[in-house]
Amino acid sequence: MKLFAELIVEETRIAAVQADITTLDVDAVVNAANEMLQHGGGVAAAIAHAGAPEVQQESNEWVAAHGPVETGAAAVTSAGAMPAAMVIHVVGPRYREGQDNVGMLRAAVRAALEAAEAREAHRVAFPAISAGVFGYPADEATAIIAATAVAWAVHHDDP
Repeated sequence: MKLFAELIVEETRIAAVQADITTLDVDAVVNAANEMLQHGGGVAAAIAHAGAPEVQQESNEWVAAHGPVETGAAAVTSAGAMPAAMVIHVVGPRYREGQDNVGMLRAAVRAALEAAEAREAHRVAFPAISAGVFGYPADEATAIIAATAVAWAVHHDDP
């Protein structure tokens, strides 16, 4: 694992690392998902593969029960064979001119943090949500994700 930056905010450690997210010893792994939770490419495919059949099966069941996941929202499944206890699937924005890309990405990060908090997941790993096939420049997406996590740690009522 390669560490790029680390800071402590309100007793919360936030680190920017390059690693295989599927192998991290965390409570929850965040997945950069699509609305139908079909994990066919990028980090979503890696998570589904590492989670064995459970991650995709539970994703299919979630969509059948609740419908597609909206942009900025989250769905939670088990992590299957991964070390994490759960996967928090969030749908970030497809990067387009003329829409509130930053606001939608922040909403996705907050949805993941809210889902983690509701399930008492304290160690959460995020990928670069919306980068890759969704077209968000990776450096911008990473900066927004980190800034949103810092803001959550500083302003959230329940640390």
